[in-house]
Amino acid sequence: MDLGQIDFDRVLFYEHARMDAEAAYAKNPLDAENLTTWGKALLELSQFQNPSDSLKFVKDAASKMEEALQIDPRKHDTLWCLGNAHTSHALFLNDLNAATIYFGKATQCFQQALEEDPGNEIYMKSLEFSAKAPELHMEIHRQMANQPDAGRHSSTSNTKVSKTKKKSDLKYDILGWVILAVGIVAWVGLAKHHIPTPPPAPR
Repeated sequence: MDLGQIDFDRVLFYEHARMDAEAAYAKNPLDAENLTTWGKALLELSQFQNPSDSLKFVKDAASKMEEALQIDPRKHDTLWCLGNAHTSHALFLNDLNAATIYFGKATQCFQQALEEDPGNEIYMKSLEFSAKAPELHMEIHRQMANQPDAGRHSSTSNTKVSKTKKKSDLKYDILGWVILAVGIVAWVGLAKHHIPTPPPAPR
């Protein structure tokens, strides 16, 4: 099975999870677990969107997590997922000062999650990553600024489009890897709850 098919299957899986959570929310809007599942699905789906839509999905995911925490403020997996959403949001921002605000929110979420579940290795790793996040942000945006202009011999208009697309693609690729990394460990939490794991790919 090629990567395109795998991605397609993942999108279908998370879209079904999102739809199921939305339906469950209509019946019981006070289910913090369901809101968390909804937010996780949105965060996963964000990596399959174009950059502007991806940020919208990340914001929606954060909103669901925040709603869940209004119901259960000590729900550590929700705190951790909200931290991931804040981290992803920060990486989309060009301005380091603005991004630092979201990195700070993420650190606070990871710290609170660890306080609720002491010794959790995933939360500890997330805290370590959060401390290095501003440095990663600078590196990402430095690389985007230094991308070579492949359209040097084309028209000015095409050159600008090409350069913008290359920057956008690099940003999207890096963000995709970050979201993928947090998504993999998110399955540790999801496996304990009501979303089944995706079926294995046929050999």
